Amino acid sequence: MSRGDRRRYLVAYDISDDGRRTQVYTIMLGYGDWAQYSVFLCELTALELAQLRALLRANIHAHEDQVLIVDLGRAVRPLENNLEVLGKGYEPQIRSHII
Repeated sequence: MSRGDRRRYLVAYDISDDGRRTQVYTIMLGYGDWAQYSVFLCELTALELAQLRALLRANIHAHEDQVLIVDLGRAVRPLENNLEVLGKGYEPQIRSHII
């Protein structure tokens, strides 16, 4: 799968319950890079995005919690080329895809 088959997403969440927030954090670790408290940067295929949405829906309370998924476009260049950081620099994690 080429990088062009992936899209970048910013996922941010506001979860009211500590247990559910921990579950969502753990789920997100499998799909993206932790950027800030409740913010992840992800590079996902359409299938991975669908799987992530299903997992998140199953672990949040629809009337109390909120997850925002922002499509940042195709992942054709390294994220650092498009990311403006003010203050402490962003250091992407080295991720290896295990198949």
